[in-house]
Amino acid sequence: MTRYDERDTMFARMNYEAGSPEYRDYYSRHPELKEVDDELRSKLDLCDVSSLYYDLIEASEIRSNFSLVEDLRPLCEGMPSNNKFRSDSSSFTDLVKRVARDFGADLVGVAEMKPEFYYSHRGRHREHYGKKISDLLPFGIAFAVEIKKDMIDSAPAMTAMVESSRTYLKAATIGLSISYFIRSLGYSARNHMDGNYLAILPLVAEASGLGVFGRHGLLISDRFGPRIKLGLVTTDMPLKCDQSINVDLESFCGSCGICSTKCPASAIPVNGKEIVNGTRKWRISHELCYSYWRTNGTDCGICIRVCPFSKGIGFSQSM
Repeated sequence: MTRYDERDTMFARMNYEAGSPEYRDYYSRHPELKEVDDELRSKLDLCDVSSLYYDLIEASEIRSNFSLVEDLRPLCEGMPSNNKFRSDSSSFTDLVKRVARDFGADLVGVAEMKPEFYYSHRGRHREHYGKKISDLLPFGIAFAVEIKKDMIDSAPAMTAMVESSRTYLKAATIGLSISYFIRSLGYSARNHMDGNYLAILPLVAEASGLGVFGRHGLLISDRFGPRIKLGLVTTDMPLKCDQSINVDLESFCGSCGICSTKCPASAIPVNGKEIVNGTRKWRISHELCYSYWRTNGTDCGICIRVCPFSKGIGFSQSM
């Protein structure tokens, strides 16, 4: 599988300011995306005062949560202690899982970091634009925090975005705590959080046994469905990897399709899977999805709200 370039992600593309070196470079290589991206950037910002679901207090919390996340972004990397603690992979795995749960993770698993789990190049922020990602640590500690059902049930209102911002912040602080702890034991550890990802978290989470992908393109966990926010710490601490979940939701999602019929942007396919970048999957239109975000002024969440797995059914009930 070819490694995906972070510069191609929607959040990265929306950061390219007209006339900037990043803008000129990216659209010289992808002229087919320039018109649609320029149109998306011209729409309302998230939490815009004129947006349909604007609420002063909720918008203020969202902005403050993401502002704190931004302030934490430089803390993702650090040097390990010179005093290396020795143990076996099973003991280390039990330790980091316990610590992750103590810090607030609701789900945690470990995966071998395949090269394709890492982005090929960075692209989210100007200071790292185009930098090749070559420091590929071998293990990933994937974790998830629950998105509260009563909050996501308000989607696409701003209340759901409040919960989204809270869980981004919670995942960031949990990951930082894990990475600082591992470095204190003498091993390299790198946190991956909103605005500072080197890896594609859903792929790592799937490999670590946290869930499987649904029609809406989101990772579905057995316990919470898609009501999860993911985090990741990569490390060279020797760890014992978990197995991915042997569950195929293609039949269930194929006959359900409620996320597709309820999507106001028609961003979720009504048909079956396709081959996308060498992988058979449902093709999501990120442009249509994000266009609705910018039209509505929130990060939507309808597909999470309506998914049957968000309502309490587990994998055993879907077979």
